[in-house]
Amino acid sequence: MALPQLIERYEARDSAVHRADARLKLLAALASIFAVTLTREGDVIALALLALPLGAALVAAKLPPLLVLRRSLIAVPFLLVALPLLFTRPGETIATLPLLGWTISDEGAVAVLTILAKSWLSVLIAVVLTATTPQPELLRALRALRVPRLLVATVEFAYRYLFVVAEEASRMLQARASRSGALEGRRAGGRLRWRARVAGHLVGTLFVRSLERSERVHAAMRARGYDGEPRWIAAAPLRGGAVAVAAALVLYAFALQIAVRL
Repeated sequence: MALPQLIERYEARDSAVHRADARLKLLAALASIFAVTLTREGDVIALALLALPLGAALVAAKLPPLLVLRRSLIAVPFLLVALPLLFTRPGETIATLPLLGWTISDEGAVAVLTILAKSWLSVLIAVVLTATTPQPELLRALRALRVPRLLVATVEFAYRYLFVVAEEASRMLQARASRSGALEGRRAGGRLRWRARVAGHLVGTLFVRSLERSERVHAAMRARGYDGEPRWIAAAPLRGGAVAVAAALVLYAFALQIAVRL
């Protein structure tokens, strides 16, 4: 798979979630993530109820389950950070590591499982949002929510230049492969030190080429009158039904948080 295809997050499908307005999807996603983060430790019922709308959105979006699962694995580092809580959180001992003698407490296990569930749900919400919304629509939605122009422009150019750098890296790798050869029965390439030196040269060359291209692109944009504000076609007016669905999701998330605290 080409590098640009690995970077692209949008998955084109014909579904109600894909056709929904990006402003409403972004607002509903942010409210849902905020509600997930507010969930109390060990509140399994609240997390399960918050996962219900997400499950419905996954089904409605017609996204491949394997794709969603693969992208959601980014939540694993959060679990690694939280693992020490298994041994440092005071509570009743439920297990002991045989070699190290470390004890695992019930409070620590609940804390780690809660962090994993909250992180995974939040990442799944973000995965659904990015997989069903094109990047320009997301940026337009950010500006509609009054996110500062400089921050939106930074995100926009960072995302676009990922593809430029990826294409440049693909060309460099292809050029290296076309100039390399391997004899049958013999190991291609040199020792580890030689391979590291070659990889370092490639990274350095890629950095220099990317810097030079960014300067040329910036000069071309300034010559065409770019002032830091992206120019988009006027956004379509919000439809009443879509607004009602988004409002219902936001109210559901926060009503649930209020209900579990009563």
